[in-house]
Amino acid sequence: MAFTSVLDREEIAIKKDGRGAWRDNVVMERLWHSVKYDEVYLHAYTAVSEARASIGRYLAFYNAKRPHSSLGAKTPDKAYFDNLPMTLAA
Repeated sequence: MAFTSVLDREEIAIKKDGRGAWRDNVVMERLWHSVKYDEVYLHAYTAVSEARASIGRYLAFYNAKRPHSSLGAKTPDKAYFDNLPMTLAA
């Protein structure tokens, strides 16, 4: 059974390639490009656990310490948490 037939049977909508589809994944593609070129390709991991730990540290750095030009030199954490709505005290 083809993968897409399982999705169809479960009534899960999937995005098909089409006009403008490149925009659907551009944020994730840029993230994985950074992970690959700034972390993975620079290290020769000897075990999966080592890779997981190292990539985890990189993602923590990427989100909390690395400024992004597309966010006005803010980190993703700063850009996200600074824009959360304030909750009012009862």
